[in-house]
Amino acid sequence: MEEYGQKLLEGPIHLACVGIGENGHIAFNDPPVADFEDKLQVKKVQLDEGCRKQQLGEGWFASFEETPEYAATLTVPAIMRAECISCVVVDLRKADAILAALHGEISTACPSSIMRKHANTLMWLD
Repeated sequence: MEEYGQKLLEGPIHLACVGIGENGHIAFNDPPVADFEDKLQVKKVQLDEGCRKQQLGEGWFASFEETPEYAATLTVPAIMRAECISCVVVDLRKADAILAALHGEISTACPSSIMRKHANTLMWLD
């Protein structure tokens, strides 16, 4: 991951394609681990129970036990460095997270709220 992080710093990030989770995460930067000032570009994060249940509920895994406990993710600063952020959010279960992201306080309690500070974010909602 360190090598990938270094590669990200070598040039511009033209497009970041991200999603928002039911807990307001952005690209697996869950509220407990999201850091708007992270020094890393990419990191390994532990997925909380709610995030893992979401992955199961969306049909990505056959059982909770098969759902990974960890994921690699771009950090919030890496995402925010992108020239454009394209965020696709599907499913009614994420409506509260979208409301918080668009109208709540900009904070790590709802990491996706940070996108409101980006000049070129496109959000595609179901």
